Amino acid sequence: MKALEKQGFDGANFSGPTLLGHRGMGVGPEENTLAGLMEAIRAGADGIECDVRRTADGALVLHHDPVIEGAGPVVGLTVAQLPGRVPRLEAVLDALVGSHLNLEIKNLPTEPGYDPEELTARQVAALLRERAGQDSVIISSFTAAALDAVLSVDPARATGFLTTAGYDQDKALARAVERGWSALHPHHRAVTAELVAAAHSQGLAVNTWTVNDPEEARRLAGIGVDAIITDAVGAIGSALGRAGAGPGASAD
Repeated sequence: MKALEKQGFDGANFSGPTLLGHRGMGVGPEENTLAGLMEAIRAGADGIECDVRRTADGALVLHHDPVIEGAGPVVGLTVAQLPGRVPRLEAVLDALVGSHLNLEIKNLPTEPGYDPEELTARQVAALLRERAGQDSVIISSFTAAALDAVLSVDPARATGFLTTAGYDQDKALARAVERGWSALHPHHRAVTAELVAAAHSQGLAVNTWTVNDPEEARRLAGIGVDAIITDAVGAIGSALGRAGAGPGASAD
């Protein structure tokens, strides 16, 4: 990342934004699976955006939705009860050493097993602090409580504040600066040149999601976003002139 060394995404060997595969290669049967994550790297992604939840026996695993179809809520299942496609976070960290990672903490008040103590965020932060070679990992969330919990465990960990397209981005930026978070993670429709410049002037990076249209990717790269999260790694890589990038889906 150009805006903030602490962001950890500034080691890519090209000019332009870091490219992160959304749940690996995007939404579908392979999302958040180890195979899908590795495929995104092979397709040209610099790293991965993925979702972390906590099981009934305290394991950290990758899954987007609170409920695994055919199995039940993640929070109500032990590791032994999980489908084989659901990987543990430790296995992902081992497999993707050297890649950039954006770990989104999943723990909304509307979900089964909501944890107001933010144990998932605390446990992820502690795991990363204990492991060597995890400097290129940022932890993101839509909630302030999760990000604050991360920093209570590891004040040096990079954190990103996720926001939707309709959120007041000036308010989001002010909140991030006040709380000591490292980056804004706005929906791509909310990203303007003014927002990027304002964030950079405050030392924050701007990492945007989920960008699947090549024209939009070029617009965002042109105004200086620091990372682009995409379902279409090949197509977006090609649009940004990335060597070795191949074709891919293009949908919003």
